[in-house]
Amino acid sequence: MVNVINTTGFVAIGLCNPKSPSNVGAVMRAAGCFGASAIYYSGERFERATKYHQDTHKVKQKIPLTAVKSFTEIDEIAGINEKPHKLVCVELVEGAIPLPEFTHPENALYVFGPEDGSITQSLVEAADMVVYIPTTDCLNLAATVNVLLYDRMAKQKLNIDHDALIKNSRDINNQLVINR
Repeated sequence: MVNVINTTGFVAIGLCNPKSPSNVGAVMRAAGCFGASAIYYSGERFERATKYHQDTHKVKQKIPLTAVKSFTEIDEIAGINEKPHKLVCVELVEGAIPLPEFTHPENALYVFGPEDGSITQSLVEAADMVVYIPTTDCLNLAATVNVLLYDRMAKQKLNIDHDALIKNSRDINNQLVINR
């Protein structure tokens, strides 16, 4: 048993022109919690707002946050040619695969649309797969990343020492146990 979540494969997150530093901070926290290797973002809005960036768990020290011009050229930009990945767009797109039915590729770059818009049609067409999370309304960016990364981890059926994971994950203010 392991006492941390060691997901298999290479997992990277791509954020299309994110606008909210708090959402990017929450995405970074999700990436740290679920074992993502890198986060990439496009556009200029986050650069302007980065001084307000919230990284309460210092994830940026472990997982790089890198600006890119194109998500279709990440292999060359990131030097991950030894780990070819599938480009997976996560968006409300007609014809997309519902997340409960989706089989995650071993190595993936998951690209998410902005809080106030969508992934471009050309990026959707370049994707290897397009997935959506069935909800009655759209989730915010950080919530969508959390749900997708949790789904990936849950479907891997990892061998986890859950008590050790809980002890290593909670903060000093939580010492709860079940006494039966």
